[in-house]
Amino acid sequence: MAEIRRTRAVAADPQMIWDVLADFGAVSSWVGFVDHSCLLEHGALGSPVGTSRRVQLGRSTLVERITDFDPPHTLAYDIEGLPPLVRRLRSCWTLRPIARGLTEVTLTNEVTIGTNPVQRLAERLFSRATVKRLDLMLDGLAKRLEAQHD
Repeated sequence: MAEIRRTRAVAADPQMIWDVLADFGAVSSWVGFVDHSCLLEHGALGSPVGTSRRVQLGRSTLVERITDFDPPHTLAYDIEGLPPLVRRLRSCWTLRPIARGLTEVTLTNEVTIGTNPVQRLAERLFSRATVKRLDLMLDGLAKRLEAQHD
């Protein structure tokens, strides 16, 4: 497994940020490279865990399924619909208040391709290739929250 982590301070309280992240089907409203998103199904017995969304990126369609939901601290989900080479891709958002009205937002991607040396190298390359997208997601989140203040 390879991990890539990006962090940004966002001028908002954790709950404000959480409200945007927890609106799981609306990711396309604040991530510029997502063309469309919608909820597919809700978790069992109304639990957020297991809730899935469809995410359209150009001609590619992904399904993201919530695996961890701890308001207003952690939201994690597995991403399905990637090339068969990728065994597992998990994204995790964590929120940590650092001052009044200021929150540290960390977005982590964990990718699993395999255990042999070539697969480990592929994991690292895949992770490096996702850095720009993680930064764009953090930027989109910050801009969305700034727009709410205006």
